[in-house]
Amino acid sequence: MNINTVLFDLDGTLLDTAPDLAFALNQVLIEQQREPLPFEQIRPWVSHGGKTMIRNGFNFVKHEPAIDLIHKQFLAIYSSHIADKSVFFPDMETVLANLEAKKLQWGIVTNKPAWLTDPLLQKLNLTNRSGCNVSGDTLPQSKPHPAPLLHACELLNTTPENCIYVGDAERDIEAGQRAGMQTLVAAYGYLADSDKPEQWGADGILQQPLDLLTWI
Repeated sequence: MNINTVLFDLDGTLLDTAPDLAFALNQVLIEQQREPLPFEQIRPWVSHGGKTMIRNGFNFVKHEPAIDLIHKQFLAIYSSHIADKSVFFPDMETVLANLEAKKLQWGIVTNKPAWLTDPLLQKLNLTNRSGCNVSGDTLPQSKPHPAPLLHACELLNTTPENCIYVGDAERDIEAGQRAGMQTLVAAYGYLADSDKPEQWGADGILQQPLDLLTWI
């Protein structure tokens, strides 16, 4: 296939944001008179969103009423520390430079809401470097719906057949497949021991960001 565009999920794929998100969760736990948790325990929860992090961190049942209030506290803390320790995954900058040198487009499609995505990208000087930044609330639908990925194609004036989507969660692979793109699992991201990416039906699995270069 003639690949001219690579689209990335954000947290756990393009950027290692887990340190700042884990900090926010532990601060909330401390505020609620609970013990903070080890980073290694929190890391696999990150790609599933803030409410899942809270649910796991507090051992809440799914519909615990307190989640919404704690989630607001969590987001307030996270937004104030959104890029304290968030960085590219190792060698991801080399990958992006390679894409740019080959005149290939790249963009971001995330379920993170724009009010968090935009300042994060701004602080890391990515706002104008990426070809498109599609957030979780850019459209009424979010992943695993294919609409955000198809919207990215429109913004970049390309077609799904010419795109690769890289993500570290099963919903990323599902969204990419439903959009008609090649899909790659970022196994270096926030996968849990219970995840089975080899069963997600992706076209390939990346053990490190540099592995992407063999696909383009």
